[in-house]
Amino acid sequence: LYTIIAVYLSLAFHFVASNNKSVIPSRWSISLESSFASVHSLVKAQIGAANEVYLPFIYSLFFFILFANLSGNVPYGFTVTTSIIVALGLSVTIFLGVTILSLSLHKLHFFSFFVPTGAPT
Repeated sequence: LYTIIAVYLSLAFHFVASNNKSVIPSRWSISLESSFASVHSLVKAQIGAANEVYLPFIYSLFFFILFANLSGNVPYGFTVTTSIIVALGLSVTIFLGVTILSLSLHKLHFFSFFVPTGAPT
């Protein structure tokens, strides 16, 4: 239930903050654009030129975790991410997905990323 609430809060925030009809941005729109710029700069610094491919996933994951954690500030509320099942489910799924994607892109060269440069062969 709280997972669905976190998803709906994230979607509602994006619908409220979208600036489709106005030329002058609202406060919500400015906050959304600045959060997007922050996430984009972090992703660009870590991934590099291919950041546009992975940005939507990381951005949506960021806002899901943000609103899931903020829901715990409501009195008698529950934070979804305190559950070990949700934390392990998200982390294992992302880890397996990134590993499979990296293996499909880099083939056997993927394993060379774990060996430091200059190490004896």
